[in-house]
Amino acid sequence: MKKYLFFLVLLFSVQMFAQSNFKSFFKLSAPIKKWVLFHPFKAKKSLDVSKEANKVSDSIAKTNLLDGDGAGGQVDAFRHAYWMARMHQEIGERAARSLGKAHEKENYITYKKRNLEEGVVPDKISSEMDLYNNEQGLQLITKGSKISKKGLTYKIVNAIKKGTFKIIKKDMNGNFLTCEGKVIAKESLKGTWQNNKCLVSSKKGKNLVFN
Repeated sequence: MKKYLFFLVLLFSVQMFAQSNFKSFFKLSAPIKKWVLFHPFKAKKSLDVSKEANKVSDSIAKTNLLDGDGAGGQVDAFRHAYWMARMHQEIGERAARSLGKAHEKENYITYKKRNLEEGVVPDKISSEMDLYNNEQGLQLITKGSKISKKGLTYKIVNAIKKGTFKIIKKDMNGNFLTCEGKVIAKESLKGTWQNNKCLVSSKKGKNLVFN
């Protein structure tokens, strides 16, 4: 009986993703595929929220609300915070957190294959940043919360400017810096999972006032 139920769940998951306009179930990485199998009734909602998070982040990047940096900067922190907050709101904290962890496992696979994520190959420090910001995003909201998407957006922006989140230390030219402020040669970062990049507070600028 249990094997039969598992088969039905698997079949449902495969059909749901095969019919989506994103990518088929079988093209997903192993960590994400496993998450889908354990959360078949939340998978479609998670896909919709993921698309929403990317769209809102892209819009934020075109404004002066944050630093415009989607690869280790404030916009990167915003994307993960908004994604996890909305996931918590829609599918619950535990499912959202496990999806965030699955995504970071996927990033390690991406690193091993040398594929690009947001224009750069993922590394350990970016994964640590994402997991930290995911957790902070989860705490900003509760399941079923009635806060509007606009309200959530400004709540996250203010939290980022307050320093609640983490970003990777860079200079004005976009060069990665060590915690001591020394420029890290780009050549030394190629093909490395562990490096001398430094996580710092996301605090920049003034808070926004919204109703």
